[in-house]
Amino acid sequence: MNKKRAIIQAIFAFIGLGLGAAYIPLVWAGFGYSNRTWFNNEITNGIIGALVLWLLSLIFSGYIERLINRFEKSLTSKSPAYLLFGSVSTIVGLILAILISTPLYRINSPIFSGLIPVILMILFGYLGFRLGTTKREEWRKLFSFRTKKSTDDGESIIDRPIDENYHHYKILDTNILIDGRIYDLVKTGFIEGTLLVPNFVLYELQYIADSSDSIKRVRGRRGLDILNKLREENIIPVEMYEGDYDDISEVDSKLIRLAKEVDGVIVTNDYNLNKVIEFQKVQVLNINALANALKPRVIPGEHLDVMVVKNGTERQQGVAYLDDGTMVVVEDGRYYLNEHLDVIVTSAIQTDAGRMIFAKPAHSTHEIKEETDKGDKSNKNSTTNQKNNKKKSN
Repeated sequence: MNKKRAIIQAIFAFIGLGLGAAYIPLVWAGFGYSNRTWFNNEITNGIIGALVLWLLSLIFSGYIERLINRFEKSLTSKSPAYLLFGSVSTIVGLILAILISTPLYRINSPIFSGLIPVILMILFGYLGFRLGTTKREEWRKLFSFRTKKSTDDGESIIDRPIDENYHHYKILDTNILIDGRIYDLVKTGFIEGTLLVPNFVLYELQYIADSSDSIKRVRGRRGLDILNKLREENIIPVEMYEGDYDDISEVDSKLIRLAKEVDGVIVTNDYNLNKVIEFQKVQVLNINALANALKPRVIPGEHLDVMVVKNGTERQQGVAYLDDGTMVVVEDGRYYLNEHLDVIVTSAIQTDAGRMIFAKPAHSTHEIKEETDKGDKSNKNSTTNQKNNKKKSN
């Protein structure tokens, strides 16, 4: 027998001891044995009650132990705010139940003085816990205070509420660690608060690092190296989240659940995950969106020096890339594969996945101008010849 099961059986025996001493005399009275001395003995009744509940514990202790283990695992996955508000609200509910039950203790009836107060404590304790945990964001906002900046003479000149959009925990997903840019972003100081790395993300990284595919193995090891560098250099605090969600199999869904519970922000570079997170009304920081926002803007007519690396799909197009990864679609660029080319921007479009620039070779513009100039000259020459012919005929 393990220690936990023995404790459960002992608790049952003590509960039976109290219940037996209090309520078994009522059983004897129902059978007409209340006048007998042996049946009116509190010690005897207590032992009988303890023995009955101890026997019941032998049957139900395994089931109760599994429930306790599940409850403990659920508690370890909850945020500190969840546990704090749940505990405080439960205590408040129990206090209210005691205050309501106080007049009932004066009634000389086991039901009113014993059973109803227990039911009220269970009911109010549960209601308090649910109210505290399901409405914890509202409670947090209710008790949030205002910061004030004062002058030397103590007069307040600024009164502003704490930014409700600030989220302390930045939760990293697997892709952002493999990407590696989060390390450079943290070093620049643009990320504040605490980086939170869940255990299930770490396990997924380890699984990728142990993959038989060499490419996946390199990616997984790079993610683990980035995580170790973040912890060792301690630029900002990095915490591990030990909890897990056994009822959820997808890592992305676990991240969303965790972000809701700890009021955190998910940091990712996954476009599809970004859309799912936004649909779930959870805050998200997309590194790719930040990179696109920081890319230099180009305007039509601007010259770029690019290298055409592959064929496009339409109109003899070629594809080139800028240093920041922006795709440049070059008209007639198929004829200049693996060549550096001076191009002129014709247009640019911005999409959720990134930015795309359309351009054409600069010399094609010169050729058009030269052909136009030649055409103008020939028109002038023909007009002059016509005038000369008219003069001769006259």
